[in-house]
Amino acid sequence: MNATPRTLFLSPRATVTGRALADAARRRGIGVETYGDWRTPAEWLGAPGASLYAGPLFADAVGRELGVGLLEAAPGWLAGLPVELAGRDVELTTVAEARGLRRPAFVKPPNDKSFPARVYPDGSRLPGPDAVDDDTPVLVSDIVAFDVEFRLFLLDGAVRTASRYARRGALDVAPLDGGDPLRDEVLAFAARLPAEELPSAIVVDVGRLAPDGDWAVVEANAAWASGHYACDPDGALDVVLRAAAPAADVGPRDVPFLRAAPHRV
Repeated sequence: MNATPRTLFLSPRATVTGRALADAARRRGIGVETYGDWRTPAEWLGAPGASLYAGPLFADAVGRELGVGLLEAAPGWLAGLPVELAGRDVELTTVAEARGLRRPAFVKPPNDKSFPARVYPDGSRLPGPDAVDDDTPVLVSDIVAFDVEFRLFLLDGAVRTASRYARRGALDVAPLDGGDPLRDEVLAFAARLPAEELPSAIVVDVGRLAPDGDWAVVEANAAWASGHYACDPDGALDVVLRAAAPAADVGPRDVPFLRAAPHRV
């Protein structure tokens, strides 16, 4: 029996990663379709074998129409890590609670971009209830500095491909397997991540803390919305195809990590 043909759908917003994934898909004989706007053509509704690469807002708008199951880490995954993996105190709370902070902290939505992820001098600088709902989950983190940061595309807990993306806070992109002197340290730290607490296809950013040199998790990201930097596009595509697969193909192990459908008024 022949497998259902796959099709990779892309948002209207052209990106370097989207083009790289599309080229990798075509080399495999996988179809590629790009949206012209935010409306799903009738012939694409419930397309068999659909996958998706797009930002969270667009994915929420069209994912259900395509029949795609979107995998992401649990909102509190980073906050639940032991300090030897997180490297700092991280708390999962609501934006309403975070508005009461009276100290500087790094604040970000776990899986969305409903407001900028950055250091806030105190909670009063966070968006108000007119911009962000009070019950929106947020991660509140101690402020740390990373000397160097890497992006890992993980499939079944193993690093499928990886890239350095920053050094001392500035963009500095290079493939991990391109002779990076920290390759073995990165892979050793990746092997310590609790894979059973993550979906089978996910992106995790890790980094070396300054000035002590300890390794720590930066954050987890949905593979279907992550840039690939200098990662191998074929390896990244493997992860994306699993992270945004037909909902009917999502196995029991990944069902708890399905992104909830957006609330529609």
